[in-house]
Amino acid sequence: MVSRGARATAAPPCGCDDGAMPWHPRLRAELVDALRAVPPDAPTLCEGWQARHLAAHVALRESSARVSAGLALPALAGVAERAIEELAGTATDDEGYAALVARVADGPSRWHPLALAGDAANLVELYVHTEDVRRGAGPAPERTLEPGLVDALWDDVRRFARARTLRVPVGLVVVRADGVRARVRGPKDGHGTVVVRGGAGELVLWLSGRGAAAQVVAQGDPADVAALGVRLPLS
Repeated sequence: MVSRGARATAAPPCGCDDGAMPWHPRLRAELVDALRAVPPDAPTLCEGWQARHLAAHVALRESSARVSAGLALPALAGVAERAIEELAGTATDDEGYAALVARVADGPSRWHPLALAGDAANLVELYVHTEDVRRGAGPAPERTLEPGLVDALWDDVRRFARARTLRVPVGLVVVRADGVRARVRGPKDGHGTVVVRGGAGELVLWLSGRGAAAQVVAQGDPADVAALGVRLPLS
């Protein structure tokens, strides 16, 4: 674990392309670097959240059963929101913010369910929140991702795209930057199909409700593109 006050750095090359090691430790280091590069009141892509709120969300997701339940169950959402606001309130100055970001760097305890779940529970969470911080004040350059991470993010795009677009009436095909494509759903109610193109990471952001900040292109009949919508509900 990274000790309090120590700067997290990206892990050295690890052969992740062949699945030998998980991606989430490296993505955590990138999130910590992004948080430490901004002040506690820096804006994020999460409406109403500053950097300190986002850090509090990540820390409590990994340490509080009540908050974890509140993030998953709408009936308990108020519990999570109050806890996040309370913890974020301890990080309004540089010292408090540094301590909170150190908690993010430490991550969950070794036997916490999120630690045991590895990339399955953490890859998208950490990647998206890093971009929430990086792009909070405006557009940021798209990152160059290693091939193994591209594949890992693409797997999540294919796994969750259908569930994230249940209410849209149009057909959907997603195509990543190198031309690899996946058909998500067929059209219904007289609509056609929309093709959404972008890097695997950008498609993850779009499916996570960050469409306004994601660098994706939707192609199709204008009425179908409008029916799909660039902005999906924020997750």
